[in-house]
Order: sequence, then structure tokens, then C-alpha cells
Amino acid sequence: MRRLIFLLVSHGAALAVGFALGIYFLPILTAPPAPDAAVLEETAQAAQYSAEFNRELRGSDFLHWGEGTVSLTPQKIVHEGRLAPGPDYKLYLVKEFVEHEDDFLPLKDASPRIGDIKTFEGFLVDVPEDIDINEYNTVLVWCETFGEFITAAKYR
Repeated sequence: MRRLIFLLVSHGAALAVGFALGIYFLPILTAPPAPDAAVLEETAQAAQYSAEFNRELRGSDFLHWGEGTVSLTPQKIVHEGRLAPGPDYKLYLVKEFVEHEDDFLPLKDASPRIGDIKTFEGFLVDVPEDIDINEYNTVLVWCETFGEFITAAKYR
């Protein structure tokens, strides 16, 4: 009986660890190639605004972070840097700077979702035509699946 309990517990733990590792590594393994650095740099040069993603935000931790420069034009948002890999990242514009999910959740419904982020070594996202970046001051990366804050930067 004791052996059966040990086997169930050890196999259950191995299954849980394997599942968690699968959730973490699957986005890395299935991510498309990051945009070419020259394209990112060229788009960033035409930016109206720029800001820095910082790993030291209150809502960031060793699994949820971003670093590098984010640049905004009226048509594109470009990131030159790195994001912690994860599933289902979304890019939002917010009217006030937030640095934790507790701060973002009350504002989420009023914050437009700009697009999906599929790459972790820089990204280029089109701004929808009906969005005016001048109405907002913060760009935010959010993990929709787990409701986790990844990073944010105040650009104006």
C-alpha cells in the first residue's frame, strides 16, 4: 500500500513538473522568428514616442519581465529588446502608468488591446486605424491566459 502511494505521488509530481515545463517552453518552441533588427531599428527611427521596458517594476518577477526600448508611431509599435517567454501575450495602451496587475485590472476594459505578441526578441505590432496613441501614455504587455502583468512603459 505504501509503495502504491509513493508511486502515485512521485508520478503525479513528475506529471505536474512536465506540464509546467511544457507551458513554459511551448511558446518558445513555437514562436515565429523575431522581426529583423534592421526593420525594427528603421521603424523606431520614425517614432513619435519612445520609452523603456524595465525589469524592476513592482509587477515583474523572474518569469514575467521585459527590457529594452519600445517606440510608437501612429501606425506601429516596435520593441527592441527582450520579453520573458510566455503564452498569449497581448499589447495594450493605457491612459495612466501601471506597474502591477492589481493596477491594470480596473483599467483593462477601458484600455484598447492593440495586438498579439508572438516573439520574445523584439516585436512589431500594427496600431489599429481607430486608435490614437496620443490619447494614452503607457504601453503594457499582458499575459491573457494567466492574467499576469509582464511589463509596461510610460511613453508620455
